[in-house]
Amino acid sequence: MENQTHNNLNNAPQPDAALRGVKNIVFDLGGVVVDLCRENAVAALQALGLEEADSMLGLYRQEEPFLGLETGRVTAGEFFEIIRRSCPGASDVQITEAFNAFLVRLPVERLRRLRELRAAGYRVYALSNTNPVMYNSWLAHEFRQEGRQINDYFDGVVASFQELCCKPDLEIFRTVLRRYGLKPEETLMLDDSAANCEAAGRAGMRHLVVGAAPHSDMIAITNQLLPQ
Repeated sequence: MENQTHNNLNNAPQPDAALRGVKNIVFDLGGVVVDLCRENAVAALQALGLEEADSMLGLYRQEEPFLGLETGRVTAGEFFEIIRRSCPGASDVQITEAFNAFLVRLPVERLRRLRELRAAGYRVYALSNTNPVMYNSWLAHEFRQEGRQINDYFDGVVASFQELCCKPDLEIFRTVLRRYGLKPEETLMLDDSAANCEAAGRAGMRHLVVGAAPHSDMIAITNQLLPQ
């Protein structure tokens, strides 16, 4: 994703250098652990009556009221009521299903990889721009594929709606480092947004942009961190 911006990151660390000496790995969820399709959500929300969905819903950053939900300024209940102004008669369940169309799949091999990394001695964290609607429905369900819960896969989770700020705000990167006592030079951020990776770099973290192609996805990058 965001290939054009990624290609312009001439100063971004190359995989071998970025992975050397890493002890902590921080994963973005959407676009790294979870496959996304923004167009699915836009179409589903427009079908409910939210004609402005295309301009409100971004791949890396949202507009109101989605931004308010993602930063914790708007509760799930308030969000549903705001959306219903444009979609009279739509239920909370219908709005949730339409919004969740953004999230396509969470392959079980990525869940296994998170467990493998922790078993190999890495400390593993999630740092995600997400919201309580998705977090407590689709994400909670998909992380139970192996009979576990999301907190069983990570040593800690930092979610934007709980922290009241979103990536690429520098403070949310400092939060994950401070809260879990991580040394930034030993910590790798894996994100599908070049802007978020640049912000991680400003916080002193190592960083790599994760792509959708097999050679640059989560599995390919983390293969380099595990014994072959």
